[in-house]
Amino acid sequence: MSERVSVPYRVLSLLRDNGPLSRAQLSDRLEIPRPRLLAELDRMVAAGKVLEAGPAASRGGRRSTLVQLDPGLRFAAVDLGASSLDIEITDGGLEPVASYSEAADIRSGPVAVLDRVSEILHGLAAQGHYTRLDAIGIGLPGPVSFRDGVPVSPPIMVGWNRYPVRDTLAREHGCPVVVDNDVNVMALGERHSGVARTVEHLLFVKIGSGIGSGMQHHGRIYRGAEGCAGDIGHIQIEAGGPVCTCGNTGCLEAYFGGVALARDATAAARSGQSPALAERLAERGTLSAVDVAECATSGDTACVTLIRDGGHRVGQVLATLVSFMNPSMIVIGGGLTGLGYVLLSEIRSVVYKRSLPLATGNLPIVMSELGPRAGVVGAALLASELSYGGQPGQPRDPVAPAASGHL
Repeated sequence: MSERVSVPYRVLSLLRDNGPLSRAQLSDRLEIPRPRLLAELDRMVAAGKVLEAGPAASRGGRRSTLVQLDPGLRFAAVDLGASSLDIEITDGGLEPVASYSEAADIRSGPVAVLDRVSEILHGLAAQGHYTRLDAIGIGLPGPVSFRDGVPVSPPIMVGWNRYPVRDTLAREHGCPVVVDNDVNVMALGERHSGVARTVEHLLFVKIGSGIGSGMQHHGRIYRGAEGCAGDIGHIQIEAGGPVCTCGNTGCLEAYFGGVALARDATAAARSGQSPALAERLAERGTLSAVDVAECATSGDTACVTLIRDGGHRVGQVLATLVSFMNPSMIVIGGGLTGLGYVLLSEIRSVVYKRSLPLATGNLPIVMSELGPRAGVVGAALLASELSYGGQPGQPRDPVAPAASGHL
């Protein structure tokens, strides 16, 4: 059965993705009778969603009127990681108006973290970047009940289980809020504005403090029955391996990711395997993935081995997913993309070697084009979908005619 898609959503999302269009262009592209479209546009003008922007270029005869999104529309996009917080304010077309980033610790709990989010948003309002928010989109680094707007038993988010993130932010800012897993949000951002613009079957893999994936089938996020699809960081790759944050052993995330890499780098420094890391550890007291990347670039063989071992394990899991999902593109994002080509080449090597040629013959495996902005772009897209009357996280082609009788 065809899905019902409202005229306002189709108009607003078309203007979001294409910029100002004439009434004639809207009518032609959306295949909506002109009287119906004009009536809908009047209602959207009254609601503060669109406004008329003068005459369009002549197509012969009387010139049509340009329609654009109201320049006062504002969305807040929040990308919350295990150790970082990124916020953007965008206009209705998802162009950034203001941005802010800082280090954060998800373990400090929902009250402290969300209070800080609200403090930053109020500060951006005080600076004149918005007078009101039309919607907020936020990505969280753990499993999320998309329907309820709450995290559910997130392994690294102590104290966050079932916390009412959506309702808390909605009350504080007086606007609708949509909450999703951070990797789903990044996948949405990459498909909307990044390297995966034309991809229908996308596997987005985030390698940061932990590891997760967002899957899109026919351009729509696949969340599974309870919203935890794509949690590949907790796939067991070796029985009896290191204990993971989820409580199990041998998970991919227990072997690789920012936390695991810092652990293994420290061990390599203390054992004498890596003099370069040992020197940095003596100077700073701690090591991070950045240290591994920099030392690998300088030719430290122990660091190159750490990156390759991690990439090999990620590739093993992805090869299984390729056989199961048959994606048309794999995009690698997250903080550990700074490990560079050594990581990417190892992942590619394992996937191409272990998966069937039919699945990999036309399968690009690439780094994210948006980089650290993937999360905020996706969160802004979610917010716009919510505000414009679509189904957040399930963007559809606004040009495709809706079911007959349900425009």
